[in-house]
Amino acid sequence: MSSAAEVRPPLPPFNRESAMHKVRLAEDGWNSRDPERVSLAYTLDTQWRNRAEFINDREQARFFLARKWARELDYRLIKELWAFSDNRIAVRYAYEWHDDSGNWYRSYGNENWEFDEQGLMAKRYACINDLPIQEHQRLFHWPLGRRPDDHPGLSELGL
Repeated sequence: MSSAAEVRPPLPPFNRESAMHKVRLAEDGWNSRDPERVSLAYTLDTQWRNRAEFINDREQARFFLARKWARELDYRLIKELWAFSDNRIAVRYAYEWHDDSGNWYRSYGNENWEFDEQGLMAKRYACINDLPIQEHQRLFHWPLGRRPDDHPGLSELGL
């Protein structure tokens, strides 16, 4: 469910170009680490499974994201299109972050997304694994925020 005033192009049905654009917009949003801004890309009644946590509306998603980015410091994310159909997109992704003790991680995952007619994400199912890494093993070195267009993606990095 979404408000008629809420429209998030590109809209389904997706083709390869529009699906890739939708993935990049999602990556850019999450790299902002702004829970309010990011939550607006989801329907009011969005449903998520993130690891073992279940989220059932936009407000819960916003709280989840605030908790996430308070814990996962210096978060940098890369998403890559895996597959798409009419109103669904599958992505794979990796992100790097550290905890408040300075321990670095690279988290790998896959997500399945389903969109409503206005282009808002209604369903998000995420599977994620965390790999402890040393700081010198980091691969994502852009300034916090949007990944620069010339920074390699997952495939180019061999991830």
